[in-house]
Amino acid sequence: MKMVKAAVMEEPGRMVTREFPYPEMKPGALILKVELSGICGTDKHIWQGETHFYAGSPGDTQIPFPVIPGHEIVGVVADITKEAVENLEYNGQKLREGDRVTICPDVLCGKCYFCRHTFGYGWCENGRAYGHHFSTSEWPALYGGWAEYLYVRPDVITYKVPETIPPEVAVLTEPMVCTWALDEAKACYQLDNKGFGAGDTVVVLGQGPLGLLFTVKAQILGAGMTIVTDASVYRLEMAKRFGVDHAMDVRSTTAEERIQFVKKMTGGLGASVVVGCVNTPSAFVEGLEMLRKGGTFVEVGNFIDVGPCQINVHRHFVAKNIHLIGRSNHPVTHYAQALRLFEKYSRTFPFQTMVTDRFAIGKAGQAMEKSVSLECMKVAIDPAL
Repeated sequence: MKMVKAAVMEEPGRMVTREFPYPEMKPGALILKVELSGICGTDKHIWQGETHFYAGSPGDTQIPFPVIPGHEIVGVVADITKEAVENLEYNGQKLREGDRVTICPDVLCGKCYFCRHTFGYGWCENGRAYGHHFSTSEWPALYGGWAEYLYVRPDVITYKVPETIPPEVAVLTEPMVCTWALDEAKACYQLDNKGFGAGDTVVVLGQGPLGLLFTVKAQILGAGMTIVTDASVYRLEMAKRFGVDHAMDVRSTTAEERIQFVKKMTGGLGASVVVGCVNTPSAFVEGLEMLRKGGTFVEVGNFIDVGPCQINVHRHFVAKNIHLIGRSNHPVTHYAQALRLFEKYSRTFPFQTMVTDRFAIGKAGQAMEKSVSLECMKVAIDPAL
């Protein structure tokens, strides 16, 4: 029997290598030979014991250890059923063995209120995510990207990757799709002066892979000035290579100094848009202080429940007339658009340099330790190593 090697997180901070049988496919499924699977900030939090997802919502859940992590996935079709050839690709393209594809990690029920009333975003009350919500005790176990092969169910939304996009860029597709929260800020720009127009200032708190892609997206959408913060000099220097105008090290500046810098650079107004990509509640408050009157705050960083923060409702919300956008998910409808952006802007932004470290499946624990350091950008599991 052919066996598949995978990295399994048995509990926070404990990773082991196991083998599982190569699965037989049900009608409509395919099997993906994984090329790369990224380590997301969510994976880091789970590794550190922060395992509470969607707290207080209908999707409130804990990680069902043991799991195979990995929801940022790209690979090539290894085996495919005849039903999947015609029906599995989201945009209607036929699939065949050897095609490079990526997937939306969210498996949606299609029946709950949000599946039937919310266009684009996967707010399913019963949703489960590859790499997070499938225990290895559930057949066929291969529901995470840190494995040689991935079982793609018939209800998984799958996207064909253009031949011009290499795997080290395609693996960034899921976080790039998350930046569509910034498109909503852009859409708010009308006579009430919310959102941002061409030439306005966007601040991005945090320059990990997601924050850096938000910085890229802000430039694509016409931001006149981008200001970023991070605790990593390594990441701030990479942000400069991606065209950011000003970068502040949070370890050598105070929150008040950063707030005043943003106001100084905007003539005392504050930023039109602030994007929070840091999973610390205090950063949320700092970002509110940086925002101008009528500005828009996009919060995507506090994805895991790490506790509350203290805000002044009058000062931070009412008096400023701000628009607050909270996003815990991304639009399943926009993977093709994200891939087109990678194609169009590949000469403008060095996307291929974002995968800074690759680790073999058997060294997934070391990969996790590297990913939580300040000397990396996107760390990925490469089954070919």
